[in-house]
Amino acid sequence: MTDTKTPGDKTLTVNPPKTLSLKRPVEQSTVRQSFSHGRTKQVVVEVKRRAAGHEVKEPVAPRAPQAPAPQAAPPRPAAPQPPQRPASSMLLRTLSDEEKDARQRALSEARSSEAEARRIAEDEARQRAAAAERERQEREAAAARQRQEEERRRQEDDQKRRVETAARQRDDQPARPASPPPAREDAPAPQAPAPQPTQYFGRPAPSGPREFTSRPPMRDTGARPPRLDSRPPRSDAPRTPRIDTTAPSEPAIARPVRQAPSANTTRNRSDDVDVKAAFRRPGLSAGAGRGPAPAAPKTPKTTNDKPRGRLTLSTATGSEDERTRSVASFRRRVQRMTGHRASDVQKERVMREVIIPETITIQELANRMTERGVDVIRLLMKQGAMHKITDVIDADTAQLIAEEMGHTVKRVAESDVEEGLFDTPDTDETLASRPAVVTIMGHVDHGKTSLLDAIRKTKVVTGEAGGITQHIGAYQVTTPLGTQVTFIDTPGHAAFTAMRARGAKVTDVVVLVVAADDGVMPQTAEAIHHAKAAGVPLIVAINKVDKADSNPDRVRAELLQYEIQVETLGGETLEVEVSAKTGHNLDKLLEAISLQAELLDLKANPDRAAEGTVIEAKLDRGRGPVATVLVQRGTLRTGDIIVAGAEWGRVRALIADTGAQVKEAPPSMPVEVLGFNGTPEAGDRVAVVESEARAREITDYRERQRRDRLAARGAASGAGRSLAEMMRELKEGAGRKEFPLVVKGDVQGSVEAIVGALEKVGNEEVRARVLSSGVGAITESDVTLAQASGAVVVGFNVRAHKEAREAADRAGVEIRYYNIIYNLMDDVKDAMSGLLAPTLRETMLGNATILEIFNVSKVGKIAGCRVTDGTIERGANVRLIRDNVVVHEGKLGQLKRFKDDAKEVVAGQECGMSFENYQDMRAGDVIECYRVEEIKRSL
Repeated sequence: MTDTKTPGDKTLTVNPPKTLSLKRPVEQSTVRQSFSHGRTKQVVVEVKRRAAGHEVKEPVAPRAPQAPAPQAAPPRPAAPQPPQRPASSMLLRTLSDEEKDARQRALSEARSSEAEARRIAEDEARQRAAAAERERQEREAAAARQRQEEERRRQEDDQKRRVETAARQRDDQPARPASPPPAREDAPAPQAPAPQPTQYFGRPAPSGPREFTSRPPMRDTGARPPRLDSRPPRSDAPRTPRIDTTAPSEPAIARPVRQAPSANTTRNRSDDVDVKAAFRRPGLSAGAGRGPAPAAPKTPKTTNDKPRGRLTLSTATGSEDERTRSVASFRRRVQRMTGHRASDVQKERVMREVIIPETITIQELANRMTERGVDVIRLLMKQGAMHKITDVIDADTAQLIAEEMGHTVKRVAESDVEEGLFDTPDTDETLASRPAVVTIMGHVDHGKTSLLDAIRKTKVVTGEAGGITQHIGAYQVTTPLGTQVTFIDTPGHAAFTAMRARGAKVTDVVVLVVAADDGVMPQTAEAIHHAKAAGVPLIVAINKVDKADSNPDRVRAELLQYEIQVETLGGETLEVEVSAKTGHNLDKLLEAISLQAELLDLKANPDRAAEGTVIEAKLDRGRGPVATVLVQRGTLRTGDIIVAGAEWGRVRALIADTGAQVKEAPPSMPVEVLGFNGTPEAGDRVAVVESEARAREITDYRERQRRDRLAARGAASGAGRSLAEMMRELKEGAGRKEFPLVVKGDVQGSVEAIVGALEKVGNEEVRARVLSSGVGAITESDVTLAQASGAVVVGFNVRAHKEAREAADRAGVEIRYYNIIYNLMDDVKDAMSGLLAPTLRETMLGNATILEIFNVSKVGKIAGCRVTDGTIERGANVRLIRDNVVVHEGKLGQLKRFKDDAKEVVAGQECGMSFENYQDMRAGDVIECYRVEEIKRSL
């Protein structure tokens, strides 16, 4: 039995890798291994012996980098240890020829790759060495250039110093005749490393080494600066150090005196470096590097000959070197000597145009004038006003300050953001004809919408709730003559006064519709007043002439009361008898409108930014805020940034009255505009602006104005009143009841009309209070507000969201829906009438006279009476009258006939009566019996 399964198996195993080498003599033997549970295994063991002298014969020197033997020597494969063997039960066997060839190839490839890597490394090393050599050469060249530049600057500085020194010596000769210059033979040799105090007379620089002589007039940095005026300088030049001639001679290692920079030379860091290089290296002479000079003997270094660095407090106090004045100290000394004449020169002031708003802080005013804030405060203090720099001053005070400082002032106001927004004039060359805008007005149920439907061939009136118009509409119609006319339909109900006023403001012609069978009514008269206020021409359309009881002459006569004289009566007002039902004379009406439009010669500029008016606005759940806009000037296009009141937005879509989307809206065209960030107010003017920043600026200003008006209204209602007036109003309003309401409508005009009508309902005892009103569906916030104040939520042509309905059911809030304004007003009046106190009315029942008083124990006094007239009923109200004076009013407690309780006692009969909570009855008193009835009141 053997464990060998596949003797020729060549499967790759995970045996430990072996180092590739040449085949050496191998001795094989077999060993049987024993395991637990009686298992055994026979293993082949190979013993490799290395031949002596093989290591010595290899040429190590030339192949040292490529020899693999020194890097990874093959381990002696003695008997393998069991922990290092693989888990598989494969036998160790000899290598086949293919495996030997593969290992040989791998070994050769490894050697070749190693040689390639070594070659690459050598190339990189050579490149690095070449780069380092280039860098060294460049550094040496740069250092040489720097030395040449330093030498050139040093020569220039020496030349300047020689010229300046010669000039100063010529100036100082007359001032000091008694101080002769020292002899020239005292000058040291040019090879001296550090010259003694010498004087150098200005001569051209010799070609040889520099020549140093004693120079007592040379000024040190810390010496007195030259005078700036024309007076001769004081003779306080730095003195030359005294030389002790008796002392033994020492090596010339004296520290050189640092020369001060000339007045015309600006000191920089490069000069400091040059000076430091010239004076801090005692081993080099001053003229080193300028030509062949005799070698100077090196002087021994002292502890003080270290490089001079930056002059700081620590180096100035801690170093033992000679301290010299700094440039700042030199300048301060010059200023002290000249008396600060340079700083006393008045600097030239720049006059500016200062923009001053309505209010401005002192700091901002100073910044705009480029003045100091303390100067502004100083001027205010001269005027007697104490301010801080953060205080706010008004525009008048700021203008006085700015003008006093010599600046010009430009006053601006916060309302200037609206300048140029509307009513920019157009030239006659840019104007073009536009369609006429016609508003149809009149009393309710006089056939306004029916007449417009007959013209447009539509049936709008059939979709109106209750058969009346409750919304303002705008339509564009093409007449039989080919011209276009824009019609605006207004509601006729009394509550829609604001709608009719808006329609009259934006119109060119007003068509007054009057029913021939009804005549002039209150809303007809109101429409006449609106047309006169707007200053637009009027066309009277006498409708319903097809009815049997129609009387057009009556209408003409009633119009005379309002100063409307038609053409048939010799006036100037056009009139047309029409019938919306049969279409009678509709062409004549359109012809009259076209004739009136031609007389007006209506023109507008279509190539400018659009302007218009919001006719109606609503909040659509799917489309968001939607505004019906009548374009009056310019052309409104998709993508324009528009502003309407306190709302702005970018036009996302334009929808015509037919429901089709359009790209642009020319003048006199009504369109629905989508894209506002909020619902604008009906009647707001619309304008196109150039940027969103301008739109935000305008809307923010208008929002602040609206808040200020509301705050002022609230302050006016509570401020400026005396305590007595407040107490009287509190007393008067103590018994006044309120009916709280939350109103939500479909369009802004309807909400406005409903709120206006509700404010008029009520009396001194009860009134309606609208807590909140808005456009859109009823939301949870409306229900929450109604719950907190005990109000009723009213929805006009809108419905509540699902969440709002659930919240209303939980909170017990009543939500009522209406689509006709009549029903809404009637229900509100009925509900408010329930809050009124009922009217009490007394009904006399009868009288009785007390004959005798009986005292009954445990009961009290009983009055024996005889009924004189009427009847006496049990539980009725009674009055006790004594000597024609009422002494008691109360209720009848008991009524008995003999011993039995009686419900009533008629006249002529006797009975016994007792009062509730009253016992003071006397014989001869008269008892009056009556009944109180409550009558319900209504508004």
